[in-house]
Amino acid sequence: MAEARVIDGKAIAVSLRQRVAAAASQLRETQRLTPALATVLVGDNPASQSYIRAKGTACTAGGLASFDLRLPGDVSEAALISEIGRLNIDERVDGILVQLPLPPQIDAQRVIAAIDPEKDVDGFHPINVGRLWTGIPGLVPCTPQGCLLLLRAVRPDLSGAAAVVLGRSNIVGRPIAALLLAADCTVTMVHSRTRDPALISSHADIVVASIGRPGLVGANWIKPGAIVIDVGINAVPGPDGRSRIVGDVDFPAASQIASAITPVPGGVGPMTIACLLRNTLVAACRRRGLTNPLPL
Repeated sequence: MAEARVIDGKAIAVSLRQRVAAAASQLRETQRLTPALATVLVGDNPASQSYIRAKGTACTAGGLASFDLRLPGDVSEAALISEIGRLNIDERVDGILVQLPLPPQIDAQRVIAAIDPEKDVDGFHPINVGRLWTGIPGLVPCTPQGCLLLLRAVRPDLSGAAAVVLGRSNIVGRPIAALLLAADCTVTMVHSRTRDPALISSHADIVVASIGRPGLVGANWIKPGAIVIDVGINAVPGPDGRSRIVGDVDFPAASQIASAITPVPGGVGPMTIACLLRNTLVAACRRRGLTNPLPL
């Protein structure tokens, strides 16, 4: 069998960001509307600071406005929720993203629940989770959304496909399972208590791996010709002693079996910020009763 096609997440993300920019330009011209994202960062975690900077840069490049709220690491939960309440009623703001993780004195679930569901561009609010599972239009988590778009770049019609989702997190596993069900796949979720996960996975047409175990998914987990989406981001020591990033899938082995596979890095990762921009645009349109210009 020929080596798997490598799904180029960078190129697909660039295409989506260009479509967002074009739609944003049209909104400015026809509605005098500039979609805006507000990011909230608590503390000075370097990785979180880097993510926030990247999101702000992406907004500017995509023709979206951005607001950056920074709070000290010892801020109280009540004070943070009060700031979110202010953003909820700010008509300039279409999307609110609170950068996770939060300091230990703050309950992340309470903070997420405090965000207006119509501005919840992370798609984590319980109302948006319920909308996703019941098939009602809402804001969908960015990484699962990116996974779906990568799959459709290879197989536009997913109807009837047998899909296995490895991992049941609220951030990736559960929402991608809901998206695949909505796309008429037959979905099996594999998790830490599943018996013989490799056998189950090896019967799937689609495998989405999000388990946080570097290289766990080997060739024996993959059905010949399957499509593999690797969401894992794991830092492991390289041959030179420096840390390198790998996925949950043994890429060299799986690429000899699968028909298409995402690399790590360069696969799912670039799609997350692109889908965040899309969600901000969609939220701006939904809040004003406008047609969604970028349906999934």
